[in-house]
Amino acid sequence: MKLSNQAMGALMMALQKSLLEQTDIVPILQSFEFVKSPETKRWGTSNGELVVKNPPNFTIEQDTSIPEVKRTTGSD
Repeated sequence: MKLSNQAMGALMMALQKSLLEQTDIVPILQSFEFVKSPETKRWGTSNGELVVKNPPNFTIEQDTSIPEVKRTTGSD
């Protein structure tokens, strides 16, 4: 079996969440509940895929301020 695209996305979201919140990724990964993808007929098949039943979620507050950029011309 291998990870489905959804499961790979859940893994990447776990990494992003732990980086943004500066927390350990291990508890997030340990909480994952894997199930067979709907296309996988039985466990253990070589082309079977796993999906994550409970992928991590988080929100990012959008910063509405735009930093001022000092532009220079090449003649300074």
